[in-house]
Amino acid sequence: MPHTFDDDTLVRVLRHMNDDHADDNLLIVRAFGCLDVVQATMAGFDGDGADWLVVRADGSARSVRLAWPHAPISERPDVRREIVALYDAACAALGVEPRPHD
Repeated sequence: MPHTFDDDTLVRVLRHMNDDHADDNLLIVRAFGCLDVVQATMAGFDGDGADWLVVRADGSARSVRLAWPHAPISERPDVRREIVALYDAACAALGVEPRPHD
């Protein structure tokens, strides 16, 4: 059974990803989900991976689930590491220059 993060961690990470990294959400799901996605909202995550709700160019909606690249996680700092790894892998897959990470 995957690790479940507390509500405060979920809310903070989802708010940050959807408010500050909306373009990254789109890039990630395009690289690993479907290229015709026009909107992507990070909807949740657990110790095994993350979920996005996506809208395709034809207006249809679906969920995309991606496993964490390195391994299942259980600590809050690991969430950032794994999202950054997904972002970097998505940039590589799509031939996009990744921005530096703080």
